[in-house]
Amino acid sequence: MKKIPLPFFSIFIFLIIVAQLINTVFAEITGMTETTESAQSILEKADEIRFPRESFQVDVSINTTTPNQANDIRKYRVLSKGNKNSIVMATEPASDRGQIMLMRDRDLWIFMPSVSQPIRLSLSQRLTGQVANGDIARANFSGDYNPKLLRAETIDEEEYYVLELIGVDRSVTYHKVLFWVQRSNYWPYRAEFYSLSDRLLKTSYYKDFKLMLGQQRPTRLVMKDALREDEVSVLDYLAMELRDLPDKVFTKNYLKRIE
Repeated sequence: MKKIPLPFFSIFIFLIIVAQLINTVFAEITGMTETTESAQSILEKADEIRFPRESFQVDVSINTTTPNQANDIRKYRVLSKGNKNSIVMATEPASDRGQIMLMRDRDLWIFMPSVSQPIRLSLSQRLTGQVANGDIARANFSGDYNPKLLRAETIDEEEYYVLELIGVDRSVTYHKVLFWVQRSNYWPYRAEFYSLSDRLLKTSYYKDFKLMLGQQRPTRLVMKDALREDEVSVLDYLAMELRDLPDKVFTKNYLKRIE
């Protein structure tokens, strides 16, 4: 039997190892690409369930409960066009009527009857209770965050995707969000919101799914403070309807003409 020269055998083994390494690296790169694409698709589908892509109007009631204090109830009418433009009009209490927030891209202003010039606001600034300006002025997550699929979880015999959402820049409402999405139908289930220092700020739960504009959507959002869980803000979404909203509506000069 002819013997294989030792140098040739060593080179042969070396080539096999290199080929395996190349296959492993290629598989990891391919897997990361598929995960990224999958995470984006999951996030977009969940966003479409939360709110329609078309221009719409919805009334929002916010009831904040704090121990040893009377409930604070505030109401707003929101006009939204995609993820870039929205108007939030305070309707109750009567003392807040006339206050209007205008969002264009990630620029946010508030207009008040007693002040001649609009005031610049941040999306992360608190509106009321556990609700930040961005929670009500922004229509979805997919325009503000880069998603990554972390894992799958089973909760009460239902399977969920767990997405990690990292803000595209510092202007977004939260630095990081962990977002649970039901695997069978892409219904949003839970969201945890984190600060720039990676501290948990609050947790939200999507509840009371009902048929609105041809889709089962969550009509209640329950927000709980991370440190004081007995401090809760409940957002109820009512009377959602499609509405033609041309771009000129979302301008400072047009706000007084809005009905």
